[in-house]
Amino acid sequence: MNDWPLLSIVTFLPLLGALFVLTIRGDAAVVARNARNVALLTTIATFLVSLLIWVNFDPANADFQMIDQARWLPGFAISYKMGVDGISLFFVLLSTFLTPICILSAWDAIQLRVKEYMIAFLVLETLMVGMFCALDLVLFYSFFEAVLIPMFLIIGVWGGQRRIYAAFKFFLYTLLGSVLMLLAVLQMYFDAHTTDIQVLLTHVFPLAIQPWLWLAFFASFAVKVPMWPVHTWLPDAHVEAPTAGSVILAGVLLKMGGYGFLRFSLPMFPQATHYFMPMVFTLSIIAVIYTSLVALVQKDMKKLIAYSSVAHMGFVTIGIFTLQTQGVEGAIFQMLSHGVVSGALFLCVGVIYDRMHTREIARYGGLNSRMPVYAFMFMLFMLASVGLPGTSGFVGEFLVLMGAFQISSWVAFFAAIGVILCPAYMLYLYRRVLFGKLVREDLKSILDLSPREIMLFAPLLLVVIWMGIYPSSFLGPMHASVAKLINNYQLVKTATDTAPEAP
Repeated sequence: MNDWPLLSIVTFLPLLGALFVLTIRGDAAVVARNARNVALLTTIATFLVSLLIWVNFDPANADFQMIDQARWLPGFAISYKMGVDGISLFFVLLSTFLTPICILSAWDAIQLRVKEYMIAFLVLETLMVGMFCALDLVLFYSFFEAVLIPMFLIIGVWGGQRRIYAAFKFFLYTLLGSVLMLLAVLQMYFDAHTTDIQVLLTHVFPLAIQPWLWLAFFASFAVKVPMWPVHTWLPDAHVEAPTAGSVILAGVLLKMGGYGFLRFSLPMFPQATHYFMPMVFTLSIIAVIYTSLVALVQKDMKKLIAYSSVAHMGFVTIGIFTLQTQGVEGAIFQMLSHGVVSGALFLCVGVIYDRMHTREIARYGGLNSRMPVYAFMFMLFMLASVGLPGTSGFVGEFLVLMGAFQISSWVAFFAAIGVILCPAYMLYLYRRVLFGKLVREDLKSILDLSPREIMLFAPLLLVVIWMGIYPSSFLGPMHASVAKLINNYQLVKTATDTAPEAP
């Protein structure tokens, strides 16, 4: 298996499926049915192949593994180079795991331009996986920015009434940071004369340009996370996006910023990271507390969960910049947990929206008597979101707080406020929707989860419980790479501190 180009297969298999969907012909019903079937089979096959990456991954090896390389632009020292380490491994699996769930969730919900919708999701999967595997800076940038195109179309074509506004707001916010990041990429190329990420991780960038490079990358990654105050595009995008779009947006696309911090900002610009660390902690704490309070007053279920995503990702950035083993591993674990849990919560909203065509919290109440299976599923994912022990949410938050406490007890204290506020708005949501008297006539005939919908939630629930009960199966493979990241940060920072100033 080591001789197989597994990463390239997993990356481009969805694109092959998209090309196949493109060739489908016939009347509208036949095209829609075949497009759904091909997309689902392709994404399931991609997920199964991606499991081979985990099976063949050596957790004791901190270096990049399964490297697949070919010449791309040899005259400019730019190559097609793919590889995974303990940090990127599970983001690849998260992408391939959630995509077939998104395809299945849109089975009946999407009736307009089904063929184009499936193509957009298949292309999106290729770009997401490619971004997490890329070991060339130009290749990474290409995947990183190209992700915007299918997501822009998913929101703008299949979204709600204000979909055009939300799509352009999403695009414009990310575009500004992307331009600055491109300038930083060019400066790094001229300084190191290569775009090979493995080489760049050992290259010592001059102290004078580190802050500017760090800020340029920060501008792009902070929007993707998103961090306060550049988070305002997210609630609009979530509200207007179709359910599957919200699932993949919260589940994977928000993780691109956190992954970028881990892959570039920390190891390549350590002195600047140390300098800007208080600023990141401040912005993260504001995100945790402020967006939690905003979530408390939301009337739309999707907006509430969107603001909770900003708060949870604030935990992630705190954990990443602690530069402690527990904090960084907790941040990665929290990103994985949030990807599954937030995706499941958006699916929960989508279930009742498909039946009642409204997301207004006040419009519901007493659904537990009519939808007991739905109430059970919603309860478990809600409890995972608030960090109940035994679920995936607890492990990540606990490790992040441990790492934060080693850096500053005040950072840990303010972060812990978010742990208190999260149950407040999630229990508020659950009580208003599921409990109380069933007084509205149209709710008295609402149907419980269908077999297809149970199939959607079952694997998500299994992963949430698995991560909560047996977290070492996820922490173990990432431990060596995280330790190497922190050690290299210290070494490069020391080398930068002792390097002579340029004349």
